[in-house]
Amino acid sequence: MTIDPREAAAEYRAAHAETTEQGTDSDGRGPATPASEPRAETARTWTSADRAAYVESAIQRAIREGAFDDLPGAGKPIEDLGTTHDPDWWIRRKIQAEDLRGLGPAALTLRVEDREFEQRMDAFTREADVREAVEDFNRRVKHARLQLLGGPPVVTPLRDADAEVDSWRQRRAQRIVDAPPPADPPRRWFRRSR
Repeated sequence: MTIDPREAAAEYRAAHAETTEQGTDSDGRGPATPASEPRAETARTWTSADRAAYVESAIQRAIREGAFDDLPGAGKPIEDLGTTHDPDWWIRRKIQAEDLRGLGPAALTLRVEDREFEQRMDAFTREADVREAVEDFNRRVKHARLQLLGGPPVVTPLRDADAEVDSWRQRRAQRIVDAPPPADPPRRWFRRSR
């Protein structure tokens, strides 16, 4: 195993700093304490230059050992980076990859929720759940209208619970009519002999 000169220098500086803090004996090579006494451990404070040198030497050692070889996407451009400079490209990609919702001003999140409202309601199977979801949506719209934190104005309309339940029933009935007939159960390829 080869020793990295930068790492050795960082270790030397760390050891040298300990001896200068404790003092040295007359020949300048060891601590001034007798050999029979154990050395007191002192807390070493690393400077930013020491940390940078240590990190750089660890990175260089990993490169020499091949730890960064064959990484996925090595030598390829970053996908969907675009042609314009966007300093927040990484956070936008993370939000899209993780499908994070509810981030941003209430006015914008409520508009998106209003646009997808029917699809959310169609996922419910009980009328009580639909009514509860409509009441929750209306409560959040009213709360957002009362906020004075700035941002875009809240223009999302309130929803009528009875009208939403009626349209939910109609869409549900239409889905039942449009549903394909159930397929025949699969036949067994063997029969039991009696």
